[in-house]
Amino acid sequence: MLNNDFKEIELAYKNRDLKALDKLAKPIFREINKKNNFRSVLMLSCNNIKHLTKIESLDADCIMLNLEDGVSKEDKPFALVLCAIFISKIRQSDKKLVVRVNALDEGGYEEITYLNQFMPDAIRVPKIKNEREVKNIFALLHDEIELHLSIETADAWHNLSTLNIDKKVTTFYLGILDLFADMGLSQSLINRDNPTMLYMLSHFLITSKAIGVKPVSFVYQEFKNLDEFGMWVELEKSMGYDSKGCISPAQVKLVNEKFIDEKKLLDRAKVIVKLFEIHEAEGITGFVDEDYGFIDEPIYKGALALCRR
Repeated sequence: MLNNDFKEIELAYKNRDLKALDKLAKPIFREINKKNNFRSVLMLSCNNIKHLTKIESLDADCIMLNLEDGVSKEDKPFALVLCAIFISKIRQSDKKLVVRVNALDEGGYEEITYLNQFMPDAIRVPKIKNEREVKNIFALLHDEIELHLSIETADAWHNLSTLNIDKKVTTFYLGILDLFADMGLSQSLINRDNPTMLYMLSHFLITSKAIGVKPVSFVYQEFKNLDEFGMWVELEKSMGYDSKGCISPAQVKLVNEKFIDEKKLLDRAKVIVKLFEIHEAEGITGFVDEDYGFIDEPIYKGALALCRR
């Protein structure tokens, strides 16, 4: 983003000038990122301009632009426009750009209608309850934009297998804290050895997979406790998960490392071995490939060892 643009945005927000900010939000037709192989989903509050400026440099596969929790009622209108501005500045991205709107009866419908002009890759709706609400969303949502749903109410849990009424429903997020609260379950049950927690993780995963929806595991709130977070990721990976919500760059790094696509790594190693051996036959042992970067003998040996393993 150009410095002049940033200064103008920052000034309008600082002065609480919503009209000036709104003029900076230019509707756009973006190239939608349809990939669903993202591993790390990083929450960013849309009322934090400095965080929004870092979207393209973050390591997360998916950026969750948050308008809901953590954004005060007074700040929500500004967060919405800031979200639109920064999405419109990124015409194409390898990262999945998803906007978490507010609950439908708390402004969600209006936010979806507004955001259609700016073409996020997906809209995530919290506190969803039933198929009827999903149908209401589709009556508003742009045809090219995916719909992601937060499963965090007792009704949504009960209706889980019926919520994918259209192929545009691609992803479910497990909102474990709100879900437990809505069911009257103690949050003390959220530990890796508790059978109820293990059942819920399993049921959420299997039901989502059975209906062709990507399941994203819950956000672990104690972001400084990376050891425990890492053990949760290991458990979820062993169950079949390949994606998890994050609230810090350190969590993102761990998720990306743990949920690595081993088949993709092996395929990459096979290509590197073949490329190196072709070049080596011509007396070249160090070269740059357009897709795989710099390849030399040490990189070749590492790829060969992976193939043999």
